[in-house]
Amino acid sequence: MRNPSEADRERLRQALRSNLLLFLFGLGVLGFLVAIDRAEWFSLKPATGTSVSMHHAATSHPGQTPEASAAR
Repeated sequence: MRNPSEADRERLRQALRSNLLLFLFGLGVLGFLVAIDRAEWFSLKPATGTSVSMHHAATSHPGQTPEASAAR
């Protein structure tokens, strides 16, 4: 069996490292392209019932201030 020299081992290590980095870059680009196609992933949605009702109350009467709503 052949005993590889230090230069051969270093060349193999660099080749493996560059292939791994290229693979990770490709996965990152793929993830980015999938994410920009799905805009709904980045919209904020209310998480609790209280926040849902607050959101509904804030958007159900556009153009009114909270003080005007309380005066009714």
